[in-house]
Amino acid sequence: MRQLPLTEEWFHGAVSLERREGGIKPWRIPYMDYELYPPEGIEGKAEICAGVRLQLRTDSTAVAVAFAPLADDAAMDCLAGEEWFQTANLPAGTTEALFSGLPGGIKVLEIWLPQSIGMTVTGLMIDDEAAGVPLQDDRPRWITYGSSITQCVAASSPSRAWPVIAAAACGFQLTNLGFSGNCHMEPMIGRLIRDLPADFISICAGVNIYGAATLSPRMFKPQLIGLLETIRDKHRDTPLLVISPIYGTVRETEPNLLGFTLPMMREAIRETVALLRERGDRHIYYQDGLDWFGPDDAAFLTDGLHPGAEGYELLGRRFRGMREAALGAG
Repeated sequence: MRQLPLTEEWFHGAVSLERREGGIKPWRIPYMDYELYPPEGIEGKAEICAGVRLQLRTDSTAVAVAFAPLADDAAMDCLAGEEWFQTANLPAGTTEALFSGLPGGIKVLEIWLPQSIGMTVTGLMIDDEAAGVPLQDDRPRWITYGSSITQCVAASSPSRAWPVIAAAACGFQLTNLGFSGNCHMEPMIGRLIRDLPADFISICAGVNIYGAATLSPRMFKPQLIGLLETIRDKHRDTPLLVISPIYGTVRETEPNLLGFTLPMMREAIRETVALLRERGDRHIYYQDGLDWFGPDDAAFLTDGLHPGAEGYELLGRRFRGMREAALGAG
């Protein structure tokens, strides 16, 4: 196989790309501002490659991605012409993923990097006699912000995370800002989303704030208003969908350390969106998370909170209809 020049053009879905000795590391924050996202780059989640992929047009029947040794087990997916082709299961310490037996002729390939760990890509290889060029993605840009339920560590593979399934169904190019355990509506996240290009934005917040008790009922609504208004500094007319938490078993009735329950959060989110609409924001919309994934779906939950691999695929399949209904109702 021959090595293609490793440039930033192959990468999609990252916020920034760090040139390291021998490779390129994708980040989901501006890596040069790492210190401004404490603790340690959103508790280490900003370097995870959720939603990041390599895209190329090639006639090669095999493609290989090389990377620095993996710190943990992971998986990568290869899609050919928008259809799943192969998953590479990668044990810790692996340095290459090979996808072989691809159909002949010119085709578009997407290589989805792991949604569970970070990596530094060190090479991209195709057949010796084949051609390969990077692609420019002209689809509308979608930014989605959320928790582990958006990062989807437990998806069966990277391309089976619900945002990836939803992006394909909606015709969007995806930037996934799901930070496992770390969706706390920090001011820097508002600034980040504000400064990124976007044609559609969705936010699903609340469950991490409940779990870590980082915001009280007194501060939740002001913090949410600040997040949304910061985003609106540069995205005044961009459709913005705010989704309240999906079904959370005991969290529905058991107050956290600050006296918050998920129903209380849902009502605060609904009221906040209604307030902003009353003030003239006609492009912000509310979606009750229970209408997306509710008590009738509890069997999918693996631990009373996370939907698990099948549940994530269900969320992805439902997203387009839920989005269209929410925007249409608004």
